Amino acid sequence: MGIFPDEVDRVLREAGWTPGRQVNAEPWLAAFEAEGLLRNPVVSAFLTEFGGLAVNISGPGISRAREPFEFNPMLCLGEGDRFLEWGEEIKKSIFPVGVHDEGRFFLGVDERGELYLVETWVASFGRMPEAMSNLILGVQATVIDNGST
Repeated sequence: MGIFPDEVDRVLREAGWTPGRQVNAEPWLAAFEAEGLLRNPVVSAFLTEFGGLAVNISGPGISRAREPFEFNPMLCLGEGDRFLEWGEEIKKSIFPVGVHDEGRFFLGVDERGELYLVETWVASFGRMPEAMSNLILGVQATVIDNGST
């Protein structure tokens, strides 16, 4: 077995992922540095392997519906302040990596490989690689801050 459970591996491969996949993440990283977000090795590695993937899933999941997502940071362009503010609030450096549920939510990754759902609140899918499994299999993200403070 690889790094991911069979079902997660299958879904990722259908979206174009392969182990060791490498795409040029530089344009995404540079675009967000202009918004004040700093790259780090974990985010660079995440985008190099998963950047550009669009996963079209639906149906019931483990504790929430399985919803489509896309690892394209450019879909978050102009939202740098949101990521900076939430990062400051939870004391992490969250870098935008894409969108969830057809753009309803933003996705970000921190310097430890934790995958976040970002909106007017922030929640965590956990650290990679478990986070990818949680995202694909429909595990509810854990709310870290509901934005009411």
